[in-house]
Amino acid sequence: MQPPIASTRPQRAEGRGHLAVKARDGQSRIDELYQEGAAKIRLPATFDGSMEAVIINTAGGLTGGDQMTWSVEAGPGTRVDVTTQACEKIYKASAGTAEISTLLKVGAGARLDWLPQETILFERASLARRLEVDLDETAEFLAVEAVLLGRKAMGERMNNGLFRDRWRVRRNGRLIHAEELKLNGEIGILSDLAPVLGGKVAFATVLYAGHLAEAYLERIRPLIEGHAAGASAWNDKFVLRLTAEDGFALRKILIPLISLLRNGAPVPKVWSL
Repeated sequence: MQPPIASTRPQRAEGRGHLAVKARDGQSRIDELYQEGAAKIRLPATFDGSMEAVIINTAGGLTGGDQMTWSVEAGPGTRVDVTTQACEKIYKASAGTAEISTLLKVGAGARLDWLPQETILFERASLARRLEVDLDETAEFLAVEAVLLGRKAMGERMNNGLFRDRWRVRRNGRLIHAEELKLNGEIGILSDLAPVLGGKVAFATVLYAGHLAEAYLERIRPLIEGHAAGASAWNDKFVLRLTAEDGFALRKILIPLISLLRNGAPVPKVWSL
């Protein structure tokens, strides 16, 4: 009798990265830096007192069962920009769901810009993503999340799979913004519906929380005129929704929008058209 064959657990990518930033001598400096597994954080040189953090998934992408956790704390009086080295690619999942958790904390008088490059979902990808943000009463926060349902230029489209996105933004513990998006099953059919994406495969959400929300809205409106986009502002919060035919078209609209919301500062250098 042959002995039973032991089952082999598929290899999974896991990573955890943490960065805390403090103000010293008018500069934003490292207070804590921790990285584990496939999570890496690199800090390019800056010359304006701010800090730019580039987060990297060395696994090169995610599939079912992979887990990544990022946390960033911008201490009082700091300025921190967080981006990614490249687009995050979510590949076909044979089993399980990839999970990305991001926790951000922004202290008094600080500003944090969360500017990852696009997330690309391939056919039968499965992703659950969570963004938790805790803001001080005087903090500013900008978040841009863009998603591509496949790469149109490569003839790809995500027709089936799962994408779940959960946002919770709090100021002094009080919930000021919540989102819950779920695309499941036959996503190609769902995204073709006019109330969803109207056949487009690229979409983005832009959120700004701070005292300049209404001023930004008036300046943004001319930039989105003629595009499939909508924006509104209330109670020191600005939200913009945007769709486009593909990732290139989406970036052409997003880059000037981001620069405006950064008071003329360009997008991080790792972004490129």
